Amino acid sequence: MGICKGDVVSVVAPNVPAMYEMHFGVPMCGAILNTINTRLNARTVSVLLRHSEAKLVFVDCQSRALIDEALSLFPKKDDQKFPLLVFIDDDSVEEGKSLPPSLPTYERLIEMGNPDFKWVRPDSEWDPMILNYTSGTTSAPKGVVHCHRGIFVVAMSSVVDWALPKQPVYLWTLPMFHANGWSYPWGMAAVGGTNICLRRFDAATIYAAIERHRVTHMCGAPVVLNMLANAADSDRRPLPGTVEIMTAGAPPPAAVLLRTEALGFSVSHGYGLTETAGICTSCSWKPKWNRLPADERARLKARQGVRTLGMAEVDVLDPVTGEAVKRDGETVGEIVIRGGSVMLGYLKDPEATAKSIRANGWFYTGDVGVMHADGYVEIKDRSKDVIISGGENISSVEVESVLYTHPAVNEAAVVARPDDFWGETPCAFVSLKEEYRRGGKKKAPLEAEIIGHCRERMPRYMVPKTVVFKAELPKTSTGKIQKFVLRDMAKSLGGSYQVVSRM
Repeated sequence: MGICKGDVVSVVAPNVPAMYEMHFGVPMCGAILNTINTRLNARTVSVLLRHSEAKLVFVDCQSRALIDEALSLFPKKDDQKFPLLVFIDDDSVEEGKSLPPSLPTYERLIEMGNPDFKWVRPDSEWDPMILNYTSGTTSAPKGVVHCHRGIFVVAMSSVVDWALPKQPVYLWTLPMFHANGWSYPWGMAAVGGTNICLRRFDAATIYAAIERHRVTHMCGAPVVLNMLANAADSDRRPLPGTVEIMTAGAPPPAAVLLRTEALGFSVSHGYGLTETAGICTSCSWKPKWNRLPADERARLKARQGVRTLGMAEVDVLDPVTGEAVKRDGETVGEIVIRGGSVMLGYLKDPEATAKSIRANGWFYTGDVGVMHADGYVEIKDRSKDVIISGGENISSVEVESVLYTHPAVNEAAVVARPDDFWGETPCAFVSLKEEYRRGGKKKAPLEAEIIGHCRERMPRYMVPKTVVFKAELPKTSTGKIQKFVLRDMAKSLGGSYQVVSRM
């Protein structure tokens, strides 16, 4: 097909078997795998395909219209090269049944393959293997490049850290286009796992799949935990045994962890970024914590933890002095990482690479955190999400954790709202559980009740001054709440003016 060593092969597909297989097939033919978020708009997909210079794109049948529009946005130039398209058909969906026989498809391509093909091995373990674009990609994309060595390190490190047994049954709710499913496609192969692929899912689908396939392991962002914990009784099924869940992607509220484990799930908590290819810290559990009350155990499990085996160092540095902060669980700084699975750099962007990977070897994550006395890291916020109110730094994550303890709250996110007196004040966006919504069995709380709940549990300066109720909070396809959308909503509310004593 004209694909040479080092060429980029893109995939636009959900969690289907072909997507899993290409995590092996593409690198084994010497090419670089680029998985693209299926929920991006056509303009963004077009930008990514041009920036990566993809030579071949595998497209799921349900994304055909998306890719057609993306290619139509390519510049109209005589020398413009378009990538070759191969479609992934699927008889289980209507779009997969209607693909014309003339179109090249993934299965037809496999049938044409050479059964004696020899793996094209990299010349060096530092050769690029993966290209991932960071979430929130815009017209100035940040393409994260990982090498064979880094992917091997993170995959094996993740297997060891999660203590994966031989032949687990793994349910794919975490999108494989999100940091390659935190590198678990390769990790599951290493332990002979069975992969249960879901094209789409909700709480009922997850519970049904767990029961039918006797699932033992799964991954998901905190939004998936919330989905399981708040599922209707009619959607739930008895678990076949303890189901291990690895959660990461956003700091999980302790209240959500508590509710999920009460259902029989065992939750492990890790932390990683696209730039680390997967989990780089883990809240390694101490046996002595088992003697603590449930709410205290959940609070400890919400920490991001200690470095995994594949990481050399993790620390929290003062942004001004560059020195490590005090290990007191209170002094904030930026979380930094050194280790084997940190990216090679950003594609075609030496300036951004130099800004994030400094001369001292540290990768600066942009996450604000603290270091506890026992060496466990805890995220307090993204640096861009810290709310500065009257000179006080407010962690949106801490405020959200309190909001989640309200019995009516399904999801919560806190952002800054402009304030004529304080500069900024916390603005909470909240969605309610089904039984508290209009027509539900229970009375929905008012804004004053939510604010009062927070006032009883945190310093007054941290209490949200505004509460906005939404049916659903805007999210990325990987389940992260889109705070930039909420920040725009908060700004549109206008500046508030309140002269209130903080004493």
